[in-house]
Amino acid sequence: MPQFEFPDQMGFYQGKVRDVYTIDNTLLVMIASNRISAFDVILPRPIPYKGQVLNGVAAFMLEHTRDICPNWLISTPAPNAAIGYKCVPYKVEVVVRGNLCGHAWRTYSSGNRMLCGVEMPKGLKENDFFPTPIITPTTKASEGHDEDISVADIIRHDLVSEEEWAEIEAHALALFARGNELARKQGLILADTKYEFGKRNGQIVLMDEIHTPDSSRYFYADGFDERQQRGEKQKQLSKEFVREWLIQNGFMGKEGQTVPEMSDEWINTISERYIELYEKVTGTTFQKEALDDEETYGRIVEGLQEIRRK
Repeated sequence: MPQFEFPDQMGFYQGKVRDVYTIDNTLLVMIASNRISAFDVILPRPIPYKGQVLNGVAAFMLEHTRDICPNWLISTPAPNAAIGYKCVPYKVEVVVRGNLCGHAWRTYSSGNRMLCGVEMPKGLKENDFFPTPIITPTTKASEGHDEDISVADIIRHDLVSEEEWAEIEAHALALFARGNELARKQGLILADTKYEFGKRNGQIVLMDEIHTPDSSRYFYADGFDERQQRGEKQKQLSKEFVREWLIQNGFMGKEGQTVPEMSDEWINTISERYIELYEKVTGTTFQKEALDDEETYGRIVEGLQEIRRK
């Protein structure tokens, strides 16, 4: 994806998946690329329409949660682009888990019952529901791997004040409940997800993407209980299937490991799974839009001009 130069641009940052432009120090343009990452490593081949899926799901979810807390999004001028308010980010990611899966299960199955200062109940199987959702924060690393951190350490290291954390925690749990409410209507279970928060004009604001396949894990609700009773793997919509494929092929992002070759067939499978998640989560049909770079740039500039006129 090319690096653009927008009017009044003051900064540029390339994340694992998104390219972020600072405009006049008040706005952000966030372009979701087709890059895909796992274990904090960018994989070598892009996934068709992935950026459009992420941008579309995030916009849908941000619009459906504005009554819970303010968020950064103003508009989505292009299929893979969003414009919103610049906020000062907290240096933590808020991971909410309703089910024992992914990193939590890998920790649990190793015999460790503590995760980020939270004690997980004994006697659970993989994918079981926690009695109530738990929050397991991580540090937000600009490079390399995010690290687990406890709430006590967040406050002790002054990453977030105790008062601010109480508000963030309340927002995160309410957002997770709304995400599950929306998911259940579509026959899904929101198993876990992560949120990022920042501050704007003294107010805590929800930032970045929410409830997307890159930030969340969804299970199919139909047959969930039966599969759990039989000890079968759960049908899920998330990026976890990519992580599982990498693990099976000897890659977990550790030093010295090499990303396995990704065939055209596997790339198309990943793209189809992302599109399937978009349609299941939003309840709408995915409309593929393959804009060239010039048209994407033009739509974003027009979107910025429209915001300025308001």
